[in-house]
Amino acid sequence: MRPGSDGAVLLDGRGTVVVGGAGRMSFLQNLVTNDLRLLDTQAAIYAALLTAQGKFLHDFFIVEQGETLVLECEGGARAEDLARRLSTYRLRATVEITVRPSVTVWALPSEADFPADLKDSALVYPDPRHAGMGRRALMAQDLIPLSTPGDFDFYDRRRIALCLPDGSRDILPEQDTVIEAGLDRCHGVSFTKGCYVGQELTARLHHRGLAKKRLRAIRTALDFPPWGADIRLKDGRLAGTMRSSCGDAGLAMLRDDLTDALWAEGIFIPV
Repeated sequence: MRPGSDGAVLLDGRGTVVVGGAGRMSFLQNLVTNDLRLLDTQAAIYAALLTAQGKFLHDFFIVEQGETLVLECEGGARAEDLARRLSTYRLRATVEITVRPSVTVWALPSEADFPADLKDSALVYPDPRHAGMGRRALMAQDLIPLSTPGDFDFYDRRRIALCLPDGSRDILPEQDTVIEAGLDRCHGVSFTKGCYVGQELTARLHHRGLAKKRLRAIRTALDFPPWGADIRLKDGRLAGTMRSSCGDAGLAMLRDDLTDALWAEGIFIPV
């Protein structure tokens, strides 16, 4: 590991939406892509909220804290949008939905014990997407979990190499589907829980193999194109679009029928 890479990494741009009330479990169970009953046996789950047509809106981690469910999500305007969209489904459900702005999110890639003096001040849980991503911690803004902060680029490159999307950096809201983005590979989609918003398209894409593009981890010896740029074959055919990148690793949404041709050209190779 690089020096400091095993320290806690501050994840800027993250936030939390808190869902409380007696009906919180059934409320979210009927909306999100994953099965909240998994919280009976694991500390956190990864899930998404979709449009009625099955297109991506938000992804988040869900963890229980007392009598609430905390959704760790993209922060700022994105957290506000998530809370607003959830509120449209509230109707007569006995839930309260609030954005909690005074929380910071840290990634803890190291297996070292979390500092004992901060355990009572933090909500710590394993990253449910992949064991290689370590743990995450929600803390008050004025607390720093370790004396030597880790390297964000080290964290981000690891995430990219594992082909784990980072919200709207990698999944276009109201355009991409969670199957194209690989949330099923990240333990973010249940195919046994029953109905939720956008479930019909999601199940059809998965069971019938109908997705024609997918998020892939790629490498290059050159500079990556900027975020959102077209990736084209030498003959001009559009092979996909660039998403997030860090160093020599990046994510791109690529057409299945053109990936072999893209690898053959040698500019980009799969991770």
